[in-house]
Amino acid sequence: MTRPRFLPDNFTLMLITVVIIASFLPATGQVAVGFGWLTNIAIALLFFLHGAKLSRESIIAGAGHWRLHLLVFGLTFVLFPLLGLALKPVLSPLIGKDLYMGILYLCALPATVQSAIAFTSLARGNIPAAICSAAASSLFGIFLTPLLVTLLLNVHGEGGSTLDAIVKISVQLLLPFIAGQIMRRWIGAWVGRNKNWLKFVDQGSILLVVYGAFSEAVNEGIWQKTPIWDLAGLVVVCCLLLTLVLVTATLLSKLFGFNQEDRITILFCGSKKSLATGVPMAQVLFAGSTIGLLILPLMLFHQIQLMVCAVVAQRYAKRAEPVAELMAQVDP
Repeated sequence: MTRPRFLPDNFTLMLITVVIIASFLPATGQVAVGFGWLTNIAIALLFFLHGAKLSRESIIAGAGHWRLHLLVFGLTFVLFPLLGLALKPVLSPLIGKDLYMGILYLCALPATVQSAIAFTSLARGNIPAAICSAAASSLFGIFLTPLLVTLLLNVHGEGGSTLDAIVKISVQLLLPFIAGQIMRRWIGAWVGRNKNWLKFVDQGSILLVVYGAFSEAVNEGIWQKTPIWDLAGLVVVCCLLLTLVLVTATLLSKLFGFNQEDRITILFCGSKKSLATGVPMAQVLFAGSTIGLLILPLMLFHQIQLMVCAVVAQRYAKRAEPVAELMAQVDP
């Protein structure tokens, strides 16, 4: 039977299903703890497989792609804050002072790591550059975000756990990737022959992140803490902010002459904001304050960016492969 044109693809339907399930059956208590471990394992597996798949030459090339990294950093740590400040006359009356402060905090955060790389992989972008760019954004964000929060919100943190954050990122992301690189000698060919497994790991990790993040939002009382009209206004603001960044990233990457794979990487790495990093940072930077409303914009933006980028990534994934890639897959 022919699939109706109006029906979204299977992955988008799965995302919608996961959001609905999380709304009515969010993970709580020990279940949430166990689910968090499961998500971490899936992310570690994702990075392990990417480490086993990617050659060292491609990783070195990705790390040396300084023009791409500079543009992604500019989008993350310059464009976002400037948009947050420039839109104050519109945002502050629409959603109120407290939620606007949350928008400014959102704009100061680093990019996500796992979802940015997963979407880049799904869309067949420059994965080595995405890994280097996203990981560097998280590491540098540990230092840049407190500075931006001080400048934008005039708030000073009462302490920090920079070393702990670096260790956590290294254990969760870099160590599995390095392990994959070490094991590449023995399993690299197998991973290359079974590259469809990476697609399922990519999609699975995204679904786990969506469920976990939305469960946390529901448990925080996202539907009770904010009136429906403020929530609707906040959704519009998050959509507007994401649209402006996506359009700007697309235009700038074309203007600077990046190829399509690099443009995909810039799009997905430069438009993300990390919920996993933002919530712990808020607890440190705003110690002694109620952070529920402050992180509400981040929680909503996080869900919206995942849903929108999933659709965009699926569209990129359906494009025809370059002739060079098709020839490389043909057995000699």
